[in-house]
Amino acid sequence: MKIKDAEIISLMQNPRTQDKGVRALMDAYQSRLYWHIRRIIVDGDLAQDTLQETFIKAYQNFHQFKNDSQLYTWLYRIATNEALQQVNKMKKMQKTDEDPEYHMQNLVADNAEDDAEEIQILLQNAIQSLPEKQKLVFMMRYYDDLPYEEISKIVDMSVGTLKTNYHYAKQKIEDYIKENYEK
Repeated sequence: MKIKDAEIISLMQNPRTQDKGVRALMDAYQSRLYWHIRRIIVDGDLAQDTLQETFIKAYQNFHQFKNDSQLYTWLYRIATNEALQQVNKMKKMQKTDEDPEYHMQNLVADNAEDDAEEIQILLQNAIQSLPEKQKLVFMMRYYDDLPYEEISKIVDMSVGTLKTNYHYAKQKIEDYIKENYEK
């Protein structure tokens, strides 16, 4: 039985049922948020930690949810911010001169056995090479199939800017794959 957002909101707003509301919130959105975070943070364990931080923030700040957007949009924004903070922390902590894409390429290239897998790896590398805003917009649009209006609320950008960022991201990804694909 899938619980509706209105029920989750009602449970979360009542201090006596808030724990049940958190469980319902997690059950309803855990998977979708995890994969959104995972596309920003490649490491699965770190993505899981970031997901937990997302739910903690949502729990602590639920009183700020104004019900002027969908619950998922609000959670998505928290998850996005948490993931980007984690990426920034990782960049600051990086002690090597090597490019992070180089590490990822070597980790996954060892297991690449066929063309489809190679293209998938190239796609992930291409996405990781994008500027942060373009990467975020591309992932929300391409993977999560969110409408521009929804993305606009999440990242606080105009629809026109989002469309431009998506167009440039798509073009850079296509160019990257064409340049790096070896047949």
